[in-house]
Amino acid sequence: MKQLPTPDEIIAFLRENPSQSGKREIARAFGLKGALKIELKQLLAQMTREGLIDRNRSRVRPAGELPPVLVLRVTGPDSSGDLWGEPMQWEGDDPAPRVLITTRRDDPALGAGDRLLGRLIRTEDPEAPLTAKVIRRIGMGPKRVIGIFHATSEGGRIGAIDKRTDRDWLVPPGLTSGAKDGELVEAEQSGTARSHLMPRARIIARLGDPSAPRSVSLIAIHEHGIPDEFPETALAEAADAKPVQLGQREDLRDLPLVTIDPEDARDHDDAVCAAPDDDPKNPGGFVVWVAIADVAHYVRPGSTLDREALRRGNSSYFPDRVVPMLPEDLSGDLCSLHEGVERPCIAVRMVLDAHGNKIDHRFTRGFMKSPASLSYAQAQAAADGKPDERTTPLKESVIDPLWAAWRAAHKARAAREPLDLDLPERRIVLSEAGEVLSVAFRDRLDAHKVIEDFMILANVAAAETLEAKRIRLLYRVHEEPSPEKLEALRETAESVGLSLAKGQVLKTSQLNRLLDGVAGTEHAEMINMSVLRSMTQAYYTPENFGHFGLNLPRYGHFTSPIRRYADLIVHRALIRAHGWGDDGLSRDEEIELDRTGEHISMTERRSMMAERDTTDRYLAAYLADRIGSEFPGTIAGVARFGLFVKLDETGADGLVPISAIGTEYYRHDPETQTLTGEKSRRVIGLGQRVLVRLQEAAPITGGLLFDLLEIEGRGVPTPSRRSKGGPPRRKLSRSRIRKSKTRKR
Repeated sequence: MKQLPTPDEIIAFLRENPSQSGKREIARAFGLKGALKIELKQLLAQMTREGLIDRNRSRVRPAGELPPVLVLRVTGPDSSGDLWGEPMQWEGDDPAPRVLITTRRDDPALGAGDRLLGRLIRTEDPEAPLTAKVIRRIGMGPKRVIGIFHATSEGGRIGAIDKRTDRDWLVPPGLTSGAKDGELVEAEQSGTARSHLMPRARIIARLGDPSAPRSVSLIAIHEHGIPDEFPETALAEAADAKPVQLGQREDLRDLPLVTIDPEDARDHDDAVCAAPDDDPKNPGGFVVWVAIADVAHYVRPGSTLDREALRRGNSSYFPDRVVPMLPEDLSGDLCSLHEGVERPCIAVRMVLDAHGNKIDHRFTRGFMKSPASLSYAQAQAAADGKPDERTTPLKESVIDPLWAAWRAAHKARAAREPLDLDLPERRIVLSEAGEVLSVAFRDRLDAHKVIEDFMILANVAAAETLEAKRIRLLYRVHEEPSPEKLEALRETAESVGLSLAKGQVLKTSQLNRLLDGVAGTEHAEMINMSVLRSMTQAYYTPENFGHFGLNLPRYGHFTSPIRRYADLIVHRALIRAHGWGDDGLSRDEEIELDRTGEHISMTERRSMMAERDTTDRYLAAYLADRIGSEFPGTIAGVARFGLFVKLDETGADGLVPISAIGTEYYRHDPETQTLTGEKSRRVIGLGQRVLVRLQEAAPITGGLLFDLLEIEGRGVPTPSRRSKGGPPRRKLSRSRIRKSKTRKR
């Protein structure tokens, strides 16, 4: 005869069958009929009163436990980079449980405050955290804004400085977090507002004086969400790391592996040396060694350091600071190939023939001791026959053979014909206080090319080795330009009397001929920029689509694991491929390579945008005391609302509003990127030389506004020069600067 189940049996059933949690399902499971079903109802009511179970309509579950499908609010990532949430509804007496949220490749990016429908993942491990898979996102979290707080008698308001935001935010009393008038703050949306009212916000962080020089990069870091503080657990892991002994590694300490870096470099993750090949079968050839810091030894898969490095994706570089991918104890010490210090490395020995072609290579896990850490200028001076005290002992044994091997490799590079853009790099020099002292263009030395060419060879070797050993890796992929971008480039070239053939498979050699055609002319910068804009953005993926710009069939990043997570993945793949230890690429990492590639491609773009915005703000601050000064420049962009001009002196970009161009109406042609005067028929287009006067500079947004004075040496009757009877020149607001900067991006 069937009997009523005990409370313990009911709770056990509910836990084993979370989807069958109604009274009817319980009765069916225990074979209860007739009067026993009535008794079951009474038992469930008693268990509810005693707090053993929770009942919600027809569903039953053990008290204090979550349903199989529930709504979660994302609380954000923890110090390890894992994403957590909490149930929106919780009836227990204890605090709501934390739920680890797992995402798949196609799931939306989730942020703190987002709401999602999730499905609990059951596990028999009592120590495992509650885990849920995303079914779908059902709500977005509060928006965040960086801006200047303006105190009022009723709380205050925030003047946004984010180029993507064009509204001020209202801060009600009690939500200011003690912010002072004029202070830089970070805030998040607090409730919703009608379209004609300012949105409400609450301040969540006070960031200090916005006019302080070192606030410039801080604004970009917060604006773009770059993690800039390491969790204590990651710092502790880095601090506990110990120097490596030789062990089973190949002893490379006798090799003259020198590092060559910028003068102000704090970390050194690559070293090189070269010598003539003594193999009689390779006359005139060279042996080149490239040694890279063995970061994988210290940053193990699944560790807190690893999760934090992945979260950052890469280091971010600003004129006044670096936001590193790894803590200083590693990036500036144990993983850095300092002069005279024994360090672990992963190295590749490459054999080049007399023409610079790589004919053989092998990888090894080694142990090295660099005899010197040189700057680019030092190495170049020594190669030019002007060594200093540091490089004199190295000239014949290290510098000369390194340059000889490079000259051979450079011949092979020239034969390959990678894209040869000439784009000078700006260098912003700051004082100790963080103020801009000067803006100049970095010298492009042969020493830079030596390191660049050998690093490219090492990266190719890594990709070839992993392909041969059938180990998945993250390729650095650069696809061909789209037909639309090629057509725009073709029209730009035609505007200066050049041509780019149609109907052919595009090759880098064709683009190089285009660049050679304007080299040394006034159109050189415009064509170089136009070619750059026609390119797709490089990214990371386990699928190999080749590298168009370098004209290489396969390419991976291997040479900078201190500052790029992609390189760390390649190092682990090499460790696994050669069986060098248990710190190689794990199976879980291999499965996640698609998602990892997407993530670090995003973090790279994030850093680029933050670095660019910081440069814009520093340039605006540098020029702010030169309002009214005149500058020569080049038209770098044409839009319906005006012209973008790049200044010769600093490379700064600014806007000439359409209202400030002449005294007639101009028609915009987006295909040819020109403006044509309706009466004069004057055509204004890309690459034309101009003289402009600085009208406004906004360091907070990085915006510059110009008056147009001359085009190709001819004066322009701007509105500001009109007769006294003409309408006055209207000053442009901060929001208009922000809008124009946004459109330019």
